[in-house]
Order: sequence, then structure tokens, then C-alpha cells
Amino acid sequence: MSKDLMGKKALVTGGTKGIGEAIVERLAAAGARVVTTARSMPYGGIPDHVERFVAADLSTQAGTDSVAEATLETLGGIDIVVHNAGRTDATAGVATSFDEEDWQRALALNLLAPVRLDRRLVPVMSGQGSGSVVHVTSIARTLPRSAPMPYAAAKAALNNYSKGLAAETAPAGVRVNRVLPGFIETTGVEHLLDDTAAAMGTDRNGARQAIMAALGGIPMGRTGRPAEVAELIAFLVSDRASWITGAEYVIDGGTVPTV
Repeated sequence: MSKDLMGKKALVTGGTKGIGEAIVERLAAAGARVVTTARSMPYGGIPDHVERFVAADLSTQAGTDSVAEATLETLGGIDIVVHNAGRTDATAGVATSFDEEDWQRALALNLLAPVRLDRRLVPVMSGQGSGSVVHVTSIARTLPRSAPMPYAAAKAALNNYSKGLAAETAPAGVRVNRVLPGFIETTGVEHLLDDTAAAMGTDRNGARQAIMAALGGIPMGRTGRPAEVAELIAFLVSDRASWITGAEYVIDGGTVPTV
């Protein structure tokens, strides 16, 4: 594997499992020094390729401050920020069924956490004249009925913010792009498949097919893999993508039917 990120200083949020774990592994394999964060220490400890793990709640101002400070202290600067942390605790329902707490939680983690971290770290990149930011959003931005409404709306807002930030930071040499994963089969999704299978009286594959059908089908006929998303992000943060900024990359096997 090419060491095209050798010595680069990177922060990946939500990097202990699923897509985030794959991103951390891929950037480290390319030579980057990686700091990552999650709410709690992952089971089994921190792998050797992670330079520092920071336990923090990114949905709070204090959490993002602690991550930014620890990252700069450990790495002595920053070249790459991948905002992967994001989720929803709300269950499916009509828009009016979500209460104030559902909306606040969705916005705090999926929108405000990236905004707060960028506010601390992007000026460092601008000062050095280079850097790359990737906001991991979701195809829920274009298919809002595929996820709880607060999550979909927060991801749509993140997409808009990311595009605006890209235009502002481009003159300083900082690139900002966004990646929209579709149905990626992470450990968390495997639990969802098991729960769905139990509710439907079928097996995991039956549940998988049902969820794919609910999304309108996946033309490639399968779910995605975390490593596939990580590969795209590794390209976007590298010098191979030196003239790409403000761009949106959908990685969903063809799920989204619109142009």
C-alpha cells in the first residue's frame, strides 16, 4: 500500500468501530499519525496504529474542546480531519412524533460537533496553508424517509455547512469534501439485521433483503463494506485529490435514484 500520507497528522471521530475503525486503519496504513475519539474505550483496547484515543462526548462543547486540545497536543498540528461520528437514538416515526430532546440530540452530534471541531482546527490548517476535511454525512440527506427525520435533517444541514466551509477555506489551501455512505454493513447494522430478522421471523439474509427493498433496492445487489468507504476517504484526504473541494461523493451501490 502506498505511504502517500506519511507523517500527516489526522483526527478521525467515531473511529473505534464500523466505518470509523476502517478509516483509522486505512489512514494509518498510508503512514498518517492518527488520533481518534469515541464516548468510551473500545472493548479490547486501543490498537497500536492509533497514536492517541480520547474518550469524549462530542455532542457537548466540552467534549469537542477536549478532543481538539488533545489532538493538537499529541500531534503538534493537524492536516486531516474526518468527521465520522454520528448516529441517531430515535426510532422511526412521523416527523411530528419526535420531541425536543430527539431534535437536540441529533443536531448536537451530527451537526454541531463537526462545526465546533472545525472552528478549533480549520484555522490551524489555514495558518499552515494546507489541510483536508471530510464530513461523513448520509444518503438520508436525499432520502429523508430512510432514517428518523431529526437525523436526516441534521445530515442535510451538515451537507450545506460543508459546502459553504469549502468555499471559504479554499483560498487558504484547505479542502473540504463530503462523503455520503449508503447501507454499509457494520457491526451495528448486523445487530439491526438480527433484530429485524427476529421481528420478521426470517434469517439475517432475509432481513437484509427487506431493508434493501425498503430503500428502493440497491442496483449492485449487496450492502457496502466499511473498507470501501475508507478507501474513498483516503483518496480525498491525499494529494491525489489536490484539486477537489466542495464536492459530494455518494457511495451507496447506486441506491439513490436521482441525479
